[in-house]
Amino acid sequence: MAGNEEKRSVFGAQAGSVELLWGGRERPSRGPKPALSLERITRTAMAIADIGGLGAVSMQRVAGELDFTKMSLYRYVPGKMELVALMIDTAMGEPPAPAPAGGDGGWRPALREWAEQLAAAFRRHPWLLNATIGPRVMGPNELGWTERALSALADTNLNGGEQLDAVVVVAGHVRAITQVSASLGLGSAQAKEPEQVMSAALNELLVGRSDRFPALTAALASAEETDSRDQSLEFGLERILDGLEAHIARRAEAEAERRR
Repeated sequence: MAGNEEKRSVFGAQAGSVELLWGGRERPSRGPKPALSLERITRTAMAIADIGGLGAVSMQRVAGELDFTKMSLYRYVPGKMELVALMIDTAMGEPPAPAPAGGDGGWRPALREWAEQLAAAFRRHPWLLNATIGPRVMGPNELGWTERALSALADTNLNGGEQLDAVVVVAGHVRAITQVSASLGLGSAQAKEPEQVMSAALNELLVGRSDRFPALTAALASAEETDSRDQSLEFGLERILDGLEAHIARRAEAEAERRR
């Protein structure tokens, strides 16, 4: 009951986002000259966020970048909340295309590709990490990403709840790693991988303290010798997929045993 009330409150509070995302994005019949459009407003806001983060986006700032008044923008989008909803859906874009028939098919490569493309989207637009947190209305592109991931698992023996949980776990791993990357991608560290930045910082801290942290010192030294750094996204993703594969196999064995 409480869940239904929360759902109603989310959709009620974000009715404008629902209309813009799912009801079409038609240009208003009256308003400023045709040079201003909802698409242009959205992409201008995205450009601001790409440089300064989501906090840098305001209706006033977007209007200034477009050389229009703030009131002109309100003829197209009710406010910042609705604008951010459009930004998210535009930034996410279309989900990865399904694997071609006859290729390296199966749920695992499809889900791996999905995760890698999701990480790429977060890297292109780091503000998405914060913008996509919390109860909100998702647009057709973003919902399409969930649909594509679930489609990859459709032919497994996982039930619907397990499929959804699997997508949440994979997406959570991607989000966590790209969040670390975004937090370390500052100044001279922009061109480096997050593990390189972290390793350099840890090595500096461990100077003269290796006896106190022997396991950490040994792990860092081994990673440098074997060139096994900068693989946290791939390593974690493969371990998650290993676990799903083992679970699916156990489920198949149990089902086969039940039918005997």
